[in-house]
Amino acid sequence: MMQRRMLSFRNRFVVCWLLIFWGLAAASGAFAEQPEPAATAAFDSYIRNVEARLARQHESQKEFLVPIASSEQADQRLRKGELIVEKIAPSSDLSLPGAMLHHWRGIAFVSGAKAADFERLMRDLDAYPQRFSPEVLRTKVLTQQGDRFQASMRVEQKHVITVVMDLTYDIDFGRLDTQHGYSLSRSTSIAEIDAPGTAKERALKPSDEHGFLWRLNTYWSYEERDGGLYMQIESVSLTRSIPRGLGWAVGPFVESVPRESLEFTLRSACNALRK
Repeated sequence: MMQRRMLSFRNRFVVCWLLIFWGLAAASGAFAEQPEPAATAAFDSYIRNVEARLARQHESQKEFLVPIASSEQADQRLRKGELIVEKIAPSSDLSLPGAMLHHWRGIAFVSGAKAADFERLMRDLDAYPQRFSPEVLRTKVLTQQGDRFQASMRVEQKHVITVVMDLTYDIDFGRLDTQHGYSLSRSTSIAEIDAPGTAKERALKPSDEHGFLWRLNTYWSYEERDGGLYMQIESVSLTRSIPRGLGWAVGPFVESVPRESLEFTLRSACNALRK
């Protein structure tokens, strides 16, 4: 009972600080409507390096997945159904004025699953609201040319506060062979939705948004071996930064959201494959 009270108090405390944080920022004009050009350029440069490294990985069966630290012990954990998630720290010289970059990587193993099963699952975007519920509310394929898709997606994030966003993605699928495949998803637009599901629903203007999410790229790499499928996911996102003096209050919350979202996506994919 005491634990629940403490958790409830902590949640209310975080909500209060978040409201103060965003309210003060909006009122003072401390935040730009969109990321500063320097922050966008730094993010794009970081993404180019990430995708160059992934391209090298995807050319080799031996190095298709990023090695896991303490691989033998980690493999035992994966085979028990655990997820292994790690934070990737950007280099200290990365300049992101007014913004924060979040990079997370996770890996899981599903016994008996095949690479072809996972490729079918990921390509069936219309089924995402069922497979990735309750985060994904709806999806729509806008265009498709072979292995390249453009799709829209409405997502709901519940982390003490609830945020609904409409995202548009460019998605590329590829494979090295029948046992190795990958996908690259790059956000091309993100809009925060006010009063979703009501007659007053509208996409907020950039000047009215809170900057919960400016960019989101997701990268899957998967390898069939050892009687099952290893799935590795990386997410790289860009959000508004936390003003000095408030990091102690909202920093842990803001930084936990990308990790929790990645874990949810990876676990949902595992559950879909097991079914």
